[in-house]
Amino acid sequence: MRHPRLLALTICTLALGAGPSLAQSAAPVDLRILAINDFHGYLRPPPGGIRISDPADATKKIMVPAGGAERVASAVKALREGHKNNIFVAAGDLIGASPFLSAMFHDEPTIESLSMMGLAISSVGNHEFDEGKDELLRMQNGGCHPVDHCQGPHPFTGAKFRYLAASTIDKATGKPVFPPYEIKQFDGIPVAFIGLTLKNTPNLVSPAGVASLEFRDEADTVNALIPELKAKGVEAIVVLIHEGGFPTGDYNECPGISGPIVDIVKKFDKAVDVVISGHTHQAYICEIDGRLVTSGDKYGTLVTAIDLKLDPKTRDVISAKADNTIVKIDTYHRDPEQSALLEAYDRLAAPIANRAAGSVTETLSRTPNDTGESVLGDIVADAQLAATSAEPNGGAVIAFTNPGGVRTDIVKRDDGAVTYADIFASQPFRNQLVTMTLTGKQLKDMLEQQWADPKRPRPLQVSKGFAYAWDASKGDGARIVAARMSLDGRPIDPAASYRVTVNNYLAEGGDGFTVFKDGKAQQFGIYDVDALYAYFKANSPVGPTAGKRIERID
Repeated sequence: MRHPRLLALTICTLALGAGPSLAQSAAPVDLRILAINDFHGYLRPPPGGIRISDPADATKKIMVPAGGAERVASAVKALREGHKNNIFVAAGDLIGASPFLSAMFHDEPTIESLSMMGLAISSVGNHEFDEGKDELLRMQNGGCHPVDHCQGPHPFTGAKFRYLAASTIDKATGKPVFPPYEIKQFDGIPVAFIGLTLKNTPNLVSPAGVASLEFRDEADTVNALIPELKAKGVEAIVVLIHEGGFPTGDYNECPGISGPIVDIVKKFDKAVDVVISGHTHQAYICEIDGRLVTSGDKYGTLVTAIDLKLDPKTRDVISAKADNTIVKIDTYHRDPEQSALLEAYDRLAAPIANRAAGSVTETLSRTPNDTGESVLGDIVADAQLAATSAEPNGGAVIAFTNPGGVRTDIVKRDDGAVTYADIFASQPFRNQLVTMTLTGKQLKDMLEQQWADPKRPRPLQVSKGFAYAWDASKGDGARIVAARMSLDGRPIDPAASYRVTVNNYLAEGGDGFTVFKDGKAQQFGIYDVDALYAYFKANSPVGPTAGKRIERID
C-alpha cells in the first residue's frame, strides 16, 4: 500500500489530465470494517463508561456512560447502514476477566451475544486462554463445560465467528491452534484478515493452561504469511493483533504513542495495510510507518469504523481512514434480541448475583498510588490472609495478590450495599488460594521480580502486617531494601521460613513471579472470590485500610 496522502495527490494529478481511459476505469470499491477489542464479557455497561476530553474544555476530562451488549449491537447495525461491503471484527480479549453475568456461565453468554451481533472474525487475546486451550476450543466449537456441565438457558453451540491465531502454535502438531488468517471477498476483491495474540501471553495467563502452546513473534509471523497470501492473489491485508500502545491524546487522536505496537508495526512487511490493535485498553486512531493503526478502548464503549477504498485493478488498499464512535447510552437503543438473551441468563444468575455481601463506606478503588499500593488491593490481600491464617487452612502470615487480578473498583451505591456480583466483578478469575513456605531470602527475590519488565513493573498487593520499601533508582536485584522488609514490625529474617498465600495463577509463576514455583509444603484453599465474599460478610462496612504497606524511597 502506498502512503494514503501521497496516493490522494496522485489521484488528483491524474484527474486534472484525465482522458477517456481514466473516465472509463472502474471506481474504487468501498469497504467498511467495524471493530472492537477487549470486550471482556461486559454485557452490561461498565461503571462510569468511557473517559474522554471535555468537548467544552479540553483541559478537563469527563465520563460518558457507554457500552453494554444491547447498545453495541445497535451501534454496529447503525454503522453498517449505507455500506454494502462491511464486516465486523475484533482484536481479542472478548472473554475472560468478565463480570458475573458472563463469567458464571464460563463466558458462553458473551460468545452468543457477539455471534448474534454478526461478529465475523476475532484474533485471540491472552484472556481467551484464562481457562486453557481446551476451554477456548469449546468456545469456538460449542458443547457443555467439562465440570459445570450445561448451566445456560439453552445448549451452547459455540461461536458463529472465527477465531484466528497465526502466532499461537500447538507444540504437538507444529501448526496454529486456530487458522492464521481468513480471506473475505468484497465485490470480487480478496481481503485477508490475519489474527494473532501477543508474544508475551505465557507470562500473562496460568502457565499450565498454555504449556502445550508456543507463542511466536508477532511481526515475524505476519511477514512469513505475506508470500502465501500474495500467491493467492491477495494484496489488501488487515492485521488483527492483541497488542497495543499508549497514546497521550483523546480517543480519536494519537499524539506521542508509545508501547509495543509501535515497533511491531514498523517491523511488518509493507504489504500490511491496516492494523487493528488492543490489549492496552486505550483508544486511538494512529498513523504508524504509513499504516492506519486503531484501538477501541475496552468493554464495548467504542466501535471503530474503518473505511477503506480498494482498487479493482491492483486489488490493494488505496486509502484508509477511521473514526472511534462512542457507544453512548443515551444515543443507542437497547437491541431487543440482545435484551432477550441477557434476560434469559439473568433469570438463572440473579439469585446468586443478588446475594448480599455486606457494605462499603466509600468506593474501593483498584487504582494504585505512586508506591504501587491500591485501596482494593490491600483489602483483597487481607481477605486472602484471613481465609488462610488459621493453622488448618494453611497457617499463613502474609498474602500477596497480583494487581491484574483485581479487575474493577467496588463502587459505593447510595445505600452502600455490596452484592456477590460486585465482589465477583473485582475477582472474576476464580483462582484457588495456595499457601506455601518461603524463606525470607525468597521473599526478597520474589519482590525483585516485580521489575521483570522494567518498563511495566507489576507491584503486588500485600496483606496487613507486612511492609517493605523499594528504590526505583537501583538496578535489577537491588530495588528492594532488605532492611526495610518487616512483618508485624519485626525485620524479615533471610534464613527464616514464612507461610505465604497467593492465588494459583501466581503459584504457577504467573506474571513472571517464578520464585513462587519453589514454594514448599503447598496447601490449596478456597477460591479468591469466596475469600473476599467471606471477608465482607465478617467485616462490613468495609472501608479503606491505613495503607502505607509499601514505601518508595527514591
